[in-house]
Amino acid sequence: MLMSPPCPLIPKNVFSLYFVDFIRASLSMTSEPEQSSLRFGQVVIGPPGSGKTTYCRAMQEFLSHLGRKVVVINLDPANEGLPYTCAVDISELVTLDDVMEGLKLGPNGGLIYCMEYLEANLDWLEGKLKKHHNYYFLFDCPGQVELYTHHSSVRNMFAQLSKWNFRLTAVHLVDSHYCADPAKFISVLCTSLSTMLQVEQPHVNVLSKMDLIEQYGKLAFNLDFYTEVMDLSYLVDHLAVDPFFKKFHGLNVKLAEVIQDYSLVSFVPLNVQDKESMMQVLRAVDKANGYCFGDLEERNLQAMMSAAVGADFQFTSTLGVQEKYVGHSKKTLEEEVMDL
Repeated sequence: MLMSPPCPLIPKNVFSLYFVDFIRASLSMTSEPEQSSLRFGQVVIGPPGSGKTTYCRAMQEFLSHLGRKVVVINLDPANEGLPYTCAVDISELVTLDDVMEGLKLGPNGGLIYCMEYLEANLDWLEGKLKKHHNYYFLFDCPGQVELYTHHSSVRNMFAQLSKWNFRLTAVHLVDSHYCADPAKFISVLCTSLSTMLQVEQPHVNVLSKMDLIEQYGKLAFNLDFYTEVMDLSYLVDHLAVDPFFKKFHGLNVKLAEVIQDYSLVSFVPLNVQDKESMMQVLRAVDKANGYCFGDLEERNLQAMMSAAVGADFQFTSTLGVQEKYVGHSKKTLEEEVMDL
């Protein structure tokens, strides 16, 4: 019986050269019209008060300093007194106050109606967006959780944007101080996971307002425990100490198992006043939507390989972020346990 000879092993350095040549060839084979027709950006989502509008303003300024042409699209009909100049404003189409007054709806029902109205009038949005060529887009979205976990209008709108050759990353902001409360952090994880599955876009979860992370209490673990979402059984054990949550121990265990079984949720820490923190978020976003593989600005080969293989050669340790924003306790281990 004839057998084919075994395939020879490729040395690592030779494989690296093949990989570099593959990336260069892939970029050179991309046709010019196809590249120019692609439009990249971020859809900024999250619960109310998580800092979405502040993030859009800060990211607009940050990207402008990097040389990118940026426009902000306000899709929040409840947004008044915008701190940035927006190229498209949904208030030209519909406002929350008009809907609440005309249809006698509350704020939650009014926001859902506004998004359904926008979905029914996407030709208006398409006409507005066509006026901006070769720009990077920031979409400032409403702050209602149900729109991203249950309702379909926002998801359908994002899907239509993809059909219009938008390559978007969903940037999901949550307040970092929830890390100090185990029950709230598990709720944040459930909301983040549900949003990732519902929105169906490349996704980056962000812990915003890192400078206020310990405003409402001390962290039980190091910061990387929360950003990388490590073994949640330790967090469930902390909840079991509280008499109120002790009776829900079985439910908390099952919720933690669901989160870990999916193994999708992780966070990038952010302080909008810190340039290094903003750059870390931008790198994660550019990897997610593929911006770093385009030809819209100059990049180095190391950055492209870093994005391709999922490794950061210039990794900014979470330990450095923790040293900046997390206080050092002088209490003994027993005293900290008693506090928790």
